[in-house]
Amino acid sequence: MKEAKKGSVKGLLPLIIFLILYALTGIVSGKFDSMPLLVGMILASVVSFAVAPPAGTKKLSFSDKVMTFCKGGGEPTLIMMVVIFILAGAFQGVAAKMHAVSSVTNLGLSILPANMILPGIFVIGCILSFAMGTSMGTITALMPVAVDVAVKTGVNPALMAGIVVGSAMFGDNLSFISATAIASVQTQGVEQREKFKLNIITYIPAIIINVILLAIYPVKTVVLSGSYNWNFVDLIPYILVIVLSLVGLNVMPVMLIGVASGIVIGVMHGDFSLIGSMQYVQSGMASMEDIAIISIIVGGLVEIMKYLGGIQWLMDTLGKQTKSKHGAEFSIGALVTLLCVATTNNTIAIITVGPLATEIGRKFKLSRARVSTLLSMFATHVQGLIPYAGQLLVAGGMAKISPIAIVPWVWYCYLMLIMSLLFVFLDFPKVKVTPETGYDHFEEI
Repeated sequence: MKEAKKGSVKGLLPLIIFLILYALTGIVSGKFDSMPLLVGMILASVVSFAVAPPAGTKKLSFSDKVMTFCKGGGEPTLIMMVVIFILAGAFQGVAAKMHAVSSVTNLGLSILPANMILPGIFVIGCILSFAMGTSMGTITALMPVAVDVAVKTGVNPALMAGIVVGSAMFGDNLSFISATAIASVQTQGVEQREKFKLNIITYIPAIIINVILLAIYPVKTVVLSGSYNWNFVDLIPYILVIVLSLVGLNVMPVMLIGVASGIVIGVMHGDFSLIGSMQYVQSGMASMEDIAIISIIVGGLVEIMKYLGGIQWLMDTLGKQTKSKHGAEFSIGALVTLLCVATTNNTIAIITVGPLATEIGRKFKLSRARVSTLLSMFATHVQGLIPYAGQLLVAGGMAKISPIAIVPWVWYCYLMLIMSLLFVFLDFPKVKVTPETGYDHFEEI
Protein backbone atom coordinates (compact mmCIF):
# COMPACT_ATOMS: atom_id res chain seq x y z
CA MET A 1 0.00 0.00 0.00
CA LYS A 2 1.30 3.40 -0.99
CA GLU A 3 0.41 6.43 1.05
CA ALA A 4 -1.19 9.33 -0.77
CA LYS A 5 1.47 11.74 -1.98
CA LYS A 6 -1.12 14.50 -2.12
CA GLY A 7 -2.81 15.38 1.12
CA SER A 8 -6.58 15.51 1.41
CA VAL A 9 -8.71 16.75 4.26
CA LYS A 10 -11.15 13.97 3.34
CA GLY A 11 -8.60 11.58 4.80
CA LEU A 12 -9.40 12.99 8.24
CA LEU A 13 -13.15 12.48 7.79
CA PRO A 14 -13.25 9.22 9.84
CA LEU A 15 -11.60 10.93 12.81
CA ILE A 16 -13.77 14.04 12.44
CA ILE A 17 -16.94 11.93 12.40
CA PHE A 18 -15.75 10.03 15.47
CA LEU A 19 -15.16 13.29 17.37
CA ILE A 20 -18.56 14.68 16.31
CA LEU A 21 -20.37 11.49 17.36
CA TYR A 22 -18.49 11.39 20.65
CA ALA A 23 -19.29 15.04 21.40
CA LEU A 24 -22.95 14.78 20.37
CA THR A 25 -23.65 11.69 22.47
CA GLY A 26 -22.01 13.41 25.42
CA ILE A 27 -24.04 16.59 24.99
CA VAL A 28 -27.35 14.78 24.45
CA SER A 29 -26.89 12.32 27.32
CA GLY A 30 -25.08 14.72 29.65
CA LYS A 31 -22.32 12.12 30.10
CA PHE A 32 -19.22 12.17 27.92
CA ASP A 33 -18.58 8.48 28.45
CA SER A 34 -21.91 7.49 26.89
CA MET A 35 -20.20 6.59 23.62
CA PRO A 36 -17.74 3.76 24.31
CA LEU A 37 -14.40 4.61 22.70
CA LEU A 38 -14.13 1.18 21.11
CA VAL A 39 -17.53 1.51 19.42
CA GLY A 40 -16.65 5.02 18.25
CA MET A 41 -13.33 3.91 16.77
CA ILE A 42 -14.96 0.96 14.95
CA LEU A 43 -17.58 3.32 13.47
CA ALA A 44 -14.77 5.63 12.34
CA SER A 45 -13.00 2.65 10.76
CA VAL A 46 -16.18 1.70 8.87
CA VAL A 47 -16.41 5.27 7.55
CA SER A 48 -12.76 5.15 6.46
CA PHE A 49 -13.52 2.23 4.12
CA ALA A 50 -16.14 4.34 2.32
CA VAL A 51 -13.98 7.44 1.77
CA ALA A 52 -12.42 7.77 -1.69
CA PRO A 53 -8.67 8.45 -1.93
CA PRO A 54 -7.39 11.74 -3.38
CA ALA A 55 -6.81 12.12 -7.12
CA GLY A 56 -3.66 10.36 -8.28
CA THR A 57 -3.83 7.66 -5.60
CA LYS A 58 -4.61 4.12 -6.71
CA LYS A 59 -8.03 2.94 -5.60
CA LEU A 60 -7.94 -0.19 -3.47
CA SER A 61 -10.48 -2.98 -3.45
CA PHE A 62 -12.35 -3.70 -0.24
CA SER A 63 -10.10 -6.69 0.42
CA ASP A 64 -6.99 -4.55 -0.07
CA LYS A 65 -8.36 -1.95 2.35
CA VAL A 66 -8.92 -4.69 4.91
CA MET A 67 -5.32 -5.83 4.47
CA THR A 68 -4.11 -2.23 4.81
CA PHE A 69 -6.12 -1.87 8.01
CA CYS A 70 -4.71 -5.14 9.38
CA LYS A 71 -1.18 -4.07 8.48
CA GLY A 72 -1.60 -0.92 10.59
CA GLY A 73 -3.25 -2.77 13.46
CA GLY A 74 -0.60 -5.49 13.43
CA GLU A 75 2.48 -3.27 13.24
CA PRO A 76 5.18 -4.91 15.43
CA THR A 77 5.76 -1.87 17.67
CA LEU A 78 2.02 -1.53 18.24
CA ILE A 79 1.60 -5.20 19.14
CA MET A 80 4.55 -4.95 21.53
CA MET A 81 2.83 -1.99 23.21
CA VAL A 82 -0.39 -4.03 23.54
CA VAL A 83 1.53 -6.88 25.20
CA ILE A 84 3.11 -4.38 27.61
CA PHE A 85 -0.35 -2.99 28.46
CA ILE A 86 -1.54 -6.51 29.29
CA LEU A 87 1.54 -7.31 31.39
CA ALA A 88 1.13 -4.01 33.27
CA GLY A 89 -2.49 -4.97 33.97
CA ALA A 90 -1.39 -8.37 35.28
CA PHE A 91 1.09 -6.67 37.60
CA GLN A 92 -1.54 -4.25 38.91
CA GLY A 93 -4.00 -7.10 39.52
CA VAL A 94 -1.52 -9.16 41.53
CA ALA A 95 -0.10 -6.14 43.41
CA ALA A 96 -3.56 -5.05 44.57
CA LYS A 97 -4.50 -8.50 45.88
CA MET A 98 -1.22 -9.12 47.77
CA HIS A 99 -1.67 -5.75 49.57
CA ALA A 100 1.17 -3.86 47.87
CA VAL A 101 -1.19 -0.95 47.16
CA SER A 102 -2.44 -0.68 50.75
CA SER A 103 1.13 -0.96 52.06
CA VAL A 104 2.21 2.02 49.96
CA THR A 105 -0.77 4.09 51.17
CA ASN A 106 -0.37 3.09 54.83
CA LEU A 107 3.38 3.73 54.77
CA GLY A 108 2.74 7.30 53.71
CA LEU A 109 -0.06 7.86 56.21
CA SER A 110 1.96 6.40 59.10
CA ILE A 111 4.81 8.90 58.62
CA LEU A 112 2.64 11.89 57.68
CA PRO A 113 3.41 14.91 59.96
CA ALA A 114 0.26 16.36 61.52
CA ASN A 115 1.31 19.93 60.65
CA MET A 116 1.98 19.09 56.98
CA ILE A 117 -1.30 17.40 56.17
CA LEU A 118 -1.94 19.01 52.75
CA PRO A 119 1.53 18.58 51.21
CA GLY A 120 1.64 15.17 52.90
CA ILE A 121 -1.50 14.01 51.09
CA PHE A 122 0.00 15.24 47.82
CA VAL A 123 3.30 13.41 48.36
CA ILE A 124 1.51 10.19 49.36
CA GLY A 125 -0.60 10.44 46.21
CA CYS A 126 2.52 10.94 44.09
CA ILE A 127 4.20 7.89 45.60
CA LEU A 128 1.03 5.82 45.25
CA SER A 129 0.36 6.81 41.63
CA PHE A 130 4.02 6.28 40.69
CA ALA A 131 3.90 2.79 42.18
CA MET A 132 0.45 1.84 40.85
CA GLY A 133 0.71 3.46 37.41
CA THR A 134 -2.98 4.35 37.42
CA SER A 135 -4.50 7.73 38.17
CA MET A 136 -7.99 6.29 38.68
CA GLY A 137 -6.70 3.71 41.16
CA THR A 138 -4.87 6.41 43.10
CA ILE A 139 -7.93 8.63 43.31
CA THR A 140 -10.12 5.74 44.43
CA ALA A 141 -7.62 4.71 47.12
CA LEU A 142 -6.79 8.17 48.48
CA MET A 143 -10.03 10.17 48.19
CA PRO A 144 -11.63 8.61 51.32
CA VAL A 145 -8.63 9.81 53.36
CA ALA A 146 -8.80 13.24 51.71
CA VAL A 147 -12.52 13.56 52.46
CA ASP A 148 -11.88 12.62 56.11
CA VAL A 149 -9.16 15.30 56.34
CA ALA A 150 -11.48 17.89 54.77
CA VAL A 151 -14.19 17.17 57.35
CA LYS A 152 -11.79 17.35 60.32
CA THR A 153 -9.93 20.47 59.20
CA GLY A 154 -12.69 22.42 57.52
CA VAL A 155 -10.61 22.63 54.33
CA ASN A 156 -12.54 23.15 51.11
CA PRO A 157 -13.29 19.60 49.83
CA ALA A 158 -12.66 20.85 46.28
CA LEU A 159 -9.08 21.69 47.32
CA MET A 160 -8.59 18.23 48.82
CA ALA A 161 -9.95 16.64 45.65
CA GLY A 162 -7.65 18.86 43.58
CA ILE A 163 -4.64 17.72 45.62
CA VAL A 164 -5.52 14.05 45.06
CA VAL A 165 -6.17 14.49 41.33
CA GLY A 166 -2.90 16.40 40.89
CA SER A 167 -0.93 13.70 42.69
CA ALA A 168 -2.67 11.04 40.59
CA MET A 169 -1.60 12.76 37.38
CA PHE A 170 1.99 12.81 38.67
CA GLY A 171 2.14 9.03 38.41
CA ASP A 172 0.05 8.93 35.24
CA ASN A 173 2.87 10.88 33.61
CA LEU A 174 5.96 9.44 35.30
CA SER A 175 5.20 5.86 36.34
CA PHE A 176 6.99 3.16 34.38
CA ILE A 177 3.81 1.06 34.27
CA SER A 178 1.37 3.84 33.39
CA ALA A 179 -0.48 3.24 30.10
CA THR A 180 0.15 6.90 29.23
CA ALA A 181 3.91 6.56 29.69
CA ILE A 182 4.03 3.20 27.90
CA ALA A 183 2.16 4.63 24.89
CA SER A 184 4.38 7.72 24.67
CA VAL A 185 7.65 5.77 24.68
CA GLN A 186 6.49 2.90 22.46
CA THR A 187 5.06 5.14 19.72
CA GLN A 188 8.40 6.96 19.50
CA GLY A 189 10.76 4.03 20.14
CA VAL A 190 12.26 5.48 23.32
CA GLU A 191 13.43 3.80 26.53
CA GLN A 192 11.40 4.61 29.64
CA ARG A 193 14.40 6.00 31.51
CA GLU A 194 15.14 8.51 28.70
CA LYS A 195 11.64 9.96 28.92
CA PHE A 196 11.64 9.75 32.72
CA LYS A 197 14.88 11.76 32.93
CA LEU A 198 13.50 14.60 30.80
CA ASN A 199 10.14 14.49 32.59
CA ILE A 200 11.47 14.61 36.13
CA ILE A 201 13.96 17.40 35.37
CA THR A 202 11.15 19.45 33.84
CA TYR A 203 8.65 18.85 36.63
CA ILE A 204 10.85 19.12 39.74
CA PRO A 205 10.11 22.90 39.99
CA ALA A 206 6.36 22.19 39.67
CA ILE A 207 6.52 19.58 42.44
CA ILE A 208 8.48 21.88 44.78
CA ILE A 209 6.23 24.90 44.13
CA ASN A 210 3.08 22.83 44.68
CA VAL A 211 4.40 21.43 47.98
CA ILE A 212 5.31 24.95 49.17
CA LEU A 213 1.89 26.35 48.22
CA LEU A 214 0.15 23.54 50.09
CA ALA A 215 2.46 23.92 53.10
CA ILE A 216 1.64 27.63 53.52
CA TYR A 217 -2.09 27.17 52.95
CA PRO A 218 -3.80 27.86 56.31
CA VAL A 219 -5.27 24.72 57.87
CA LYS A 220 -5.72 23.53 61.43
CA THR A 221 -3.61 20.62 62.64
CA VAL A 222 -5.27 17.22 62.51
CA VAL A 223 -4.23 13.76 63.61
CA LEU A 224 -5.58 10.96 61.43
CA SER A 225 -7.23 8.19 63.42
CA GLY A 226 -6.91 4.51 62.63
CA SER A 227 -4.17 1.92 62.32
CA TYR A 228 -1.99 2.15 59.22
CA ASN A 229 -0.14 -1.15 59.00
CA TRP A 230 2.35 -1.81 56.24
CA ASN A 231 4.88 -4.48 55.39
CA PHE A 232 8.19 -3.83 53.61
CA VAL A 233 8.04 -7.22 51.88
CA ASP A 234 4.76 -6.17 50.23
CA LEU A 235 6.60 -3.24 48.65
CA ILE A 236 9.22 -5.44 46.94
CA PRO A 237 7.33 -5.87 43.61
CA TYR A 238 7.08 -2.08 43.20
CA ILE A 239 10.71 -1.58 44.21
CA LEU A 240 11.84 -4.19 41.67
CA VAL A 241 9.84 -2.61 38.84
CA ILE A 242 11.15 0.89 39.59
CA VAL A 243 14.81 -0.11 40.05
CA LEU A 244 14.94 -2.46 37.05
CA SER A 245 13.30 0.18 34.83
CA LEU A 246 15.79 2.82 35.96
CA VAL A 247 18.78 0.59 35.16
CA GLY A 248 17.45 0.12 31.63
CA LEU A 249 16.13 -3.46 31.59
CA ASN A 250 13.59 -4.10 28.83
CA VAL A 251 10.06 -3.37 30.04
CA MET A 252 8.70 -6.85 29.26
CA PRO A 253 11.02 -8.79 31.60
CA VAL A 254 10.56 -5.99 34.15
CA MET A 255 6.79 -6.57 34.15
CA LEU A 256 7.20 -10.35 34.27
CA ILE A 257 9.59 -10.09 37.24
CA GLY A 258 7.12 -7.77 38.97
CA VAL A 259 4.25 -10.22 38.43
CA ALA A 260 6.33 -13.22 39.53
CA SER A 261 7.57 -11.50 42.71
CA GLY A 262 4.03 -10.43 43.57
CA ILE A 263 2.76 -13.99 43.16
CA VAL A 264 5.57 -15.45 45.30
CA ILE A 265 4.99 -12.92 48.11
CA GLY A 266 1.21 -13.30 47.91
CA VAL A 267 1.47 -17.10 48.20
CA MET A 268 3.94 -16.79 51.11
CA HIS A 269 1.59 -14.44 52.98
CA GLY A 270 -1.46 -16.58 52.28
CA ASP A 271 -3.21 -13.90 50.18
CA PHE A 272 -3.92 -16.52 47.52
CA SER A 273 -2.74 -19.94 46.36
CA LEU A 274 -0.46 -20.38 43.37
CA ILE A 275 -3.38 -21.57 41.26
CA GLY A 276 -5.63 -18.86 42.69
CA SER A 277 -3.11 -16.17 41.72
CA MET A 278 -3.87 -16.87 38.06
CA GLN A 279 -7.35 -15.41 38.59
CA TYR A 280 -5.86 -12.08 39.67
CA VAL A 281 -3.37 -12.14 36.80
CA GLN A 282 -6.33 -12.69 34.46
CA SER A 283 -8.50 -9.98 36.04
CA GLY A 284 -5.60 -7.53 35.81
CA MET A 285 -5.06 -8.38 32.16
CA ALA A 286 -8.80 -8.03 31.52
CA SER A 287 -8.73 -4.50 32.93
CA MET A 288 -6.40 -3.55 30.05
CA GLU A 289 -8.24 -5.42 27.30
CA ASP A 290 -10.30 -2.39 26.26
CA ILE A 291 -7.29 -0.12 25.83
CA ALA A 292 -5.40 -2.91 24.03
CA ILE A 293 -8.17 -3.55 21.49
CA ILE A 294 -8.72 0.17 20.92
CA SER A 295 -4.99 0.57 20.27
CA ILE A 296 -5.12 -2.06 17.51
CA ILE A 297 -8.21 -0.45 15.94
CA VAL A 298 -6.55 2.99 16.07
CA GLY A 299 -3.42 1.57 14.43
CA GLY A 300 -5.51 0.22 11.54
CA LEU A 301 -7.50 3.45 11.26
CA VAL A 302 -4.35 5.58 11.11
CA GLU A 303 -2.96 3.35 8.32
CA ILE A 304 -6.15 3.85 6.28
CA MET A 305 -6.00 7.60 6.96
CA LYS A 306 -2.44 7.63 5.60
CA TYR A 307 -3.67 5.97 2.41
CA LEU A 308 -6.49 8.52 2.15
CA GLY A 309 -4.05 11.42 2.48
CA GLY A 310 -5.31 12.67 5.84
CA ILE A 311 -1.95 12.47 7.60
CA GLN A 312 -0.21 14.12 4.63
CA TRP A 313 -2.80 16.94 4.66
CA LEU A 314 -2.13 17.58 8.33
CA MET A 315 1.61 17.58 7.65
CA ASP A 316 1.21 20.01 4.76
CA THR A 317 -1.04 22.30 6.82
CA LEU A 318 1.27 22.26 9.83
CA GLY A 319 4.26 22.73 7.55
CA LYS A 320 2.84 26.00 6.26
CA GLN A 321 2.19 27.29 9.78
CA THR A 322 5.25 25.83 11.51
CA LYS A 323 8.62 27.37 10.74
CA SER A 324 10.78 26.27 13.68
CA LYS A 325 11.51 23.38 16.03
CA HIS A 326 9.72 25.25 18.81
CA GLY A 327 6.65 25.55 16.60
CA ALA A 328 6.85 21.86 15.70
CA GLU A 329 7.01 20.81 19.35
CA PHE A 330 4.14 23.13 20.25
CA SER A 331 2.08 21.64 17.39
CA ILE A 332 2.60 18.15 18.81
CA GLY A 333 1.56 19.35 22.27
CA ALA A 334 -1.50 21.14 20.89
CA LEU A 335 -2.62 18.13 18.84
CA VAL A 336 -2.49 15.67 21.72
CA THR A 337 -4.17 18.21 24.02
CA LEU A 338 -7.07 18.72 21.61
CA LEU A 339 -7.57 14.99 21.20
CA CYS A 340 -7.51 14.53 24.99
CA VAL A 341 -10.22 17.16 25.38
CA ALA A 342 -12.25 15.42 22.67
CA THR A 343 -11.88 11.82 23.90
CA THR A 344 -11.11 12.28 27.65
CA ASN A 345 -8.60 9.44 27.26
CA ASN A 346 -4.98 10.55 27.17
CA THR A 347 -3.60 7.12 26.26
CA ILE A 348 -5.78 6.89 23.15
CA ALA A 349 -4.89 10.50 22.32
CA ILE A 350 -1.18 9.62 22.41
CA ILE A 351 -1.64 6.46 20.32
CA THR A 352 -3.65 8.42 17.73
CA VAL A 353 -1.29 11.41 17.54
CA GLY A 354 1.86 9.26 17.82
CA PRO A 355 2.34 8.56 14.08
CA LEU A 356 1.78 12.23 13.21
CA ALA A 357 4.20 13.29 15.96
CA THR A 358 6.77 10.95 14.41
CA GLU A 359 6.36 12.59 11.00
CA ILE A 360 6.67 16.07 12.53
CA GLY A 361 9.73 14.95 14.48
CA ARG A 362 11.34 13.52 11.36
CA LYS A 363 10.65 16.66 9.30
CA PHE A 364 11.97 19.10 11.91
CA LYS A 365 14.86 16.90 13.14
CA LEU A 366 13.52 16.54 16.68
CA SER A 367 14.75 14.18 19.37
CA ARG A 368 12.53 11.12 19.83
CA ALA A 369 12.96 11.41 23.60
CA ARG A 370 11.69 15.01 23.56
CA VAL A 371 8.72 14.10 21.36
CA SER A 372 7.84 11.19 23.66
CA THR A 373 8.09 13.51 26.66
CA LEU A 374 5.94 16.15 24.94
CA LEU A 375 3.18 13.63 24.22
CA SER A 376 3.15 12.42 27.81
CA MET A 377 3.33 15.87 29.42
CA PHE A 378 0.64 17.62 27.38
CA ALA A 379 -1.65 14.58 27.52
CA THR A 380 -1.34 14.38 31.30
CA HIS A 381 -1.89 17.90 32.57
CA VAL A 382 -5.00 18.46 30.45
CA GLN A 383 -6.49 15.12 31.57
CA GLY A 384 -6.52 16.36 35.16
CA LEU A 385 -8.40 19.53 34.19
CA ILE A 386 -11.26 18.12 32.10
CA PRO A 387 -14.42 18.22 34.27
CA TYR A 388 -16.09 15.45 32.26
CA ALA A 389 -13.07 13.10 32.36
CA GLY A 390 -13.05 10.06 34.63
CA GLN A 391 -10.52 11.46 37.10
CA LEU A 392 -12.58 14.51 38.11
CA LEU A 393 -15.88 12.63 37.88
CA VAL A 394 -14.67 10.01 40.37
CA ALA A 395 -13.08 12.60 42.68
CA GLY A 396 -16.19 14.76 42.58
CA GLY A 397 -18.46 11.79 43.23
CA MET A 398 -16.47 10.61 46.24
CA ALA A 399 -16.28 14.15 47.67
CA LYS A 400 -19.95 14.79 46.82
CA ILE A 401 -19.13 17.99 44.92
CA SER A 402 -19.33 19.09 41.28
CA PRO A 403 -16.31 18.10 39.15
CA ILE A 404 -16.28 21.66 37.80
CA ALA A 405 -15.71 22.95 41.35
CA ILE A 406 -12.47 20.94 41.50
CA VAL A 407 -10.91 22.40 38.33
CA PRO A 408 -9.52 25.64 39.89
CA TRP A 409 -7.87 23.63 42.70
CA VAL A 410 -5.82 21.15 40.68
CA TRP A 411 -2.76 23.36 41.15
CA TYR A 412 -0.23 20.74 40.15
CA CYS A 413 -1.78 20.32 36.69
CA TYR A 414 -1.55 24.08 36.07
CA LEU A 415 2.09 24.03 37.18
CA MET A 416 2.67 21.06 34.85
CA LEU A 417 1.20 23.11 31.99
CA ILE A 418 3.54 26.03 32.71
CA MET A 419 6.59 23.76 32.91
CA SER A 420 5.54 21.98 29.70
CA LEU A 421 5.42 25.29 27.84
CA LEU A 422 8.83 26.25 29.24
CA PHE A 423 10.11 22.82 28.13
CA VAL A 424 9.17 23.79 24.57
CA PHE A 425 10.16 27.44 24.41
CA LEU A 426 13.37 27.24 26.47
CA ASP A 427 14.43 23.97 24.81
CA PHE A 428 15.44 22.64 28.22
CA PRO A 429 16.44 19.95 29.00
CA LYS A 430 18.20 19.94 25.63
CA VAL A 431 18.83 16.66 23.82
CA LYS A 432 21.45 16.43 21.09
CA VAL A 433 19.86 15.09 17.92
CA THR A 434 21.88 12.37 16.18
CA PRO A 435 20.83 9.63 13.73
CA GLU A 436 20.33 7.41 16.81
CA THR A 437 18.37 9.88 18.96
CA GLY A 438 16.40 11.28 16.02
CA TYR A 439 14.18 9.57 13.47
CA ASP A 440 16.69 8.60 10.77
CA HIS A 441 16.64 4.92 11.73
CA PHE A 442 13.15 4.71 13.21
CA GLU A 443 9.99 3.24 11.70
CA GLU A 444 6.85 4.66 13.27
CA ILE A 445 3.69 2.74 14.15
